[in-house]
Amino acid sequence: MLSLAYPWVLVFVLMPLLMQWRRPARSQVDAPVLPTGHWLSGLPGVSHQGNATPWWRKVLLGLLWLLLVLALARPQYVGEQVQLPVTGRDLMLVVDISPSMDERDMVIQGRSINRLQAVKHVLNDFISRRKGDRLGLILFGTEPYVQAPLTFDLETVRALMVESGLGMAGRATAIGDAIGLAVKRLRERPQEQRVAVLLTDGANTAGEISPDKATEIAAAAGVRLYTIGIGADTMVQRGLLGSRRVNPSRDLDEGLLTRMAQATGGQYFRARSLPELEMIYESINQLESIELEGKHYRPVTELFVWPAGIAAGIWLMLVAVQTAARRRQSRAEPQGGQSHG
Repeated sequence: MLSLAYPWVLVFVLMPLLMQWRRPARSQVDAPVLPTGHWLSGLPGVSHQGNATPWWRKVLLGLLWLLLVLALARPQYVGEQVQLPVTGRDLMLVVDISPSMDERDMVIQGRSINRLQAVKHVLNDFISRRKGDRLGLILFGTEPYVQAPLTFDLETVRALMVESGLGMAGRATAIGDAIGLAVKRLRERPQEQRVAVLLTDGANTAGEISPDKATEIAAAAGVRLYTIGIGADTMVQRGLLGSRRVNPSRDLDEGLLTRMAQATGGQYFRARSLPELEMIYESINQLESIELEGKHYRPVTELFVWPAGIAAGIWLMLVAVQTAARRRQSRAEPQGGQSHG
């Protein structure tokens, strides 16, 4: 909608009329008198020789004054209400992409998928619901690396998660190094609420920092860890000698993940299936909810340049007309003088 920042300025529209009304009466000898008012006497396009100002000049001068007053009132276009990103939390997703995440013990719509595919499926919805948080993404295997720094751009974080591939970071599992890197990135942010969500299907088998040491660092930095152990308890393997039941999550160190969560004020979750994984991220959404009320603004577009620009154009046109008239007059005066002699 259109509005004026300084509507009271519009009272100056009446100033020429007030100055005309307050001007004392003068005798005929005191002419020239400007029919448009004394306030115009210094403007281009106004007769200074006692002649009546042409009507079109009066109209242009009046329009010029109206436009200047309107520009001073500062017209604005106020747009629709927009929700501001709320810095609720700095939340880092720490995802294991070691080759063990290729285990196909997850099911979606009757179709077997591997663990990383299940994680991508669930994180797609989780990320979209974290509006107001800065999200980052760390992928790890033998070494961790930052796939996406902390950002409000959730679409980019989601796209980078989808593009991640198994074994990109090596074949081992460096949980301690991954948490250490997450804490380092979170500690750079001046926020009180710092959260890391660690998802893995194994135990720490590589890295320079032990998971327990990384947990101490996280606790000291005020980073809350939510740990998720992913993998089914049993699955059927078919071989030459027939089928047998195995535990595909035998390498999962649940004791370590539980200690890490408890030491930092977080929580440990166990995801044995895709529905359980979905419920876990729903629980994290509730535990780390975001309050967005009252964080809105309306974009404002300044429009004063339009009346000001039109007024400047009218001014230049009047100057050009007056200059041309003076040149014609100066050329005519010598000719008139010669014929008189």
